[in-house]
Amino acid sequence: MSDTRAQRKNSDQIVSSSTTTLQNTTPTQTLSNDDDPYRHDDLNNKQSDEDNDILLVDWDGPDDPQNPKNWSKNRKWAATLIVSSFTFVSPISSAMMAPSSEVIAREFHVTNSVITAMMTSMFVLGYAFGPLFLGPLSEIYGRTRVLQLSNLWYAAWNLGCGFAQDEKQLIVFRLMAGLGGSAPLSIGGGLLGDLWRPEERGQALALYSLAPILGPSLGPLAGAWVTERTTWRWVFWSTTIFDALIQILGLFFLQETFAPVVLERKAVRIRQGMDPEKSGHKEVRTVFDSADRHWQNILKKALFRPWGFFIYEPIIQLLGIYIAFVYGLLYLYLTTIPGIFEGVYQQSTGIAGLHYLAFGIGLTGASQLNARLMDRAYIYYTKKNGGQGRPEYRLLGMIPGTWILPIGLFISGWTARADIHWIVPDIGMAFVAAGMILNYQCIQTYVIDAFTLHAASALAATGFLRALCAFGFPLFAPTMYRVLGFGWGDTILAIFGIVVGCPAPYIFWKYGQRIRNASKYAA
Repeated sequence: MSDTRAQRKNSDQIVSSSTTTLQNTTPTQTLSNDDDPYRHDDLNNKQSDEDNDILLVDWDGPDDPQNPKNWSKNRKWAATLIVSSFTFVSPISSAMMAPSSEVIAREFHVTNSVITAMMTSMFVLGYAFGPLFLGPLSEIYGRTRVLQLSNLWYAAWNLGCGFAQDEKQLIVFRLMAGLGGSAPLSIGGGLLGDLWRPEERGQALALYSLAPILGPSLGPLAGAWVTERTTWRWVFWSTTIFDALIQILGLFFLQETFAPVVLERKAVRIRQGMDPEKSGHKEVRTVFDSADRHWQNILKKALFRPWGFFIYEPIIQLLGIYIAFVYGLLYLYLTTIPGIFEGVYQQSTGIAGLHYLAFGIGLTGASQLNARLMDRAYIYYTKKNGGQGRPEYRLLGMIPGTWILPIGLFISGWTARADIHWIVPDIGMAFVAAGMILNYQCIQTYVIDAFTLHAASALAATGFLRALCAFGFPLFAPTMYRVLGFGWGDTILAIFGIVVGCPAPYIFWKYGQRIRNASKYAA
């Protein structure tokens, strides 16, 4: 059996038979060189006649249609669009009430600016804590089940926000809705990793990564007009209706993708149709079954694993801090845009909300360009590297992204003046948005490629930092801009972005493989 285990560790091919028999051994899950955590070798599958106590369930060869990586393109894209839609509607809710926060504050007689900001940003505080237990649960019960139930939780509390009678109720309801709304942000990346092979997943991840940033930029645009034409309560009711439509589509088009859960269902069907006395097998289990697959071990390890990423992983420490800054900057901008265009340029709430389109243009344009180049660059450098792919090939878009972002901050900050046309700050905001999405997409994809098997936990680690910044930045933004002005305030943010962000892609391009080789969790 030692020879078999050695071959399991070194092989890069998929098991060619669906069942293998072993006696008194615990199968181990290994990673292959092509970054697929669910592949096993096809060597030494045939065991001796006496090793027949355990029926080991695996894929029916490399082309098994039950393997999510072998699904048709239409089926894969349907699942990708559904999970991206879930990931889009939740961030819309996080920022859609920003333009109406002052209206709500007047109705609830709130005079404290921090409490007013908390009514908006409390939602994303749920993003910090939700993934810490939703990610582990998805490894026990499957991606789809946890995603759908979490979405129902979000919809119920988001609907309740529309019936809140005071600021305390609204803050609590927003926090609870954010916990459920965090599921797509932590589980979605793992789901796409289940579906797409490394050389294919660039475009899918580009679409998925666009949603968490495009949602907050378009949400306030819609929220401004909803608040001006109806009532702020429809901000919550309308997003709940939209979410319900996506939930219905998910019931039909979103199927389970997590390999251990898919194979476990296959094993259950075999157990139900098998006669133990005639088959000679005492036990049926999957290639993933071991002591580590017990729910208590999964929950315990996965709950503590994100903290291990914080402590031991330089990849998460540097890129996680930078992406947290980027995401916090997004919410800071979203809460200060009304102050610029309603305060400096004296525009109405609805007209001021139109300037969020500058964000949307920057996000969409840069995202589409990056989506087309990401897979091509990955394939090009993989071929150049003798067919060996590396997660670092995903970071090329960060090189322009880390410079475009501070340039946009300088432009938008120093031109937000009544004597300069409003189109100039809009151009700066478009640059900021382009830099945000380039960095966000590259880092998300890099983390998924580097920590494929533990992608949910790695994303939970980065998501925790991200959510804390998204919650905290809007709280100090009004004071910062009131004391420093938009020019100096954005200059401080730009300098931090240059110092932390600009060296990152060069460091990981040169030393990334060495860092991952020393990692406990990286593939």
